[in-house]
Amino acid sequence: MSLKYLHTMLRVQDLDKTMAFFNLLGLREIRRRDDDGGRFSLIFMAAEGDEDCPVELTWNWDGDTGLPSDSRHFGHLAYRTDDIYALCQHLMDNGVTINRPPRDGNMAFVRSPDNVSVELLQNGDALPKAEPWASMENIGHW
Repeated sequence: MSLKYLHTMLRVQDLDKTMAFFNLLGLREIRRRDDDGGRFSLIFMAAEGDEDCPVELTWNWDGDTGLPSDSRHFGHLAYRTDDIYALCQHLMDNGVTINRPPRDGNMAFVRSPDNVSVELLQNGDALPKAEPWASMENIGHW
């Protein structure tokens, strides 16, 4: 028996805000399916060169009151970056809260507009500890 990873699905409440968040991370829309009969859209987003590992955003046009208040049942998405400090600064500059700052130069956590936890990992060895990251406290939970 053979298996191949296809995608991770996230049900979202505000498609524009969620797509903007993933754009800040460097993901781009790679395909979309709008279903008029079912009144939903599936938007697949991936980082360049990682198109075979997309995130599927599922958006119900008429709203989705069935979403849990905290998406912790999901766990998290994880992305590797070449400069965790630069990515975290870019996210902060665009209004994203860094829930777990990269104090160790290696790992950080943020949350999407739908409260999905996203882990950011430094590619290769950890960067040398640097301010303001080294002394930043956690905010909320991740």
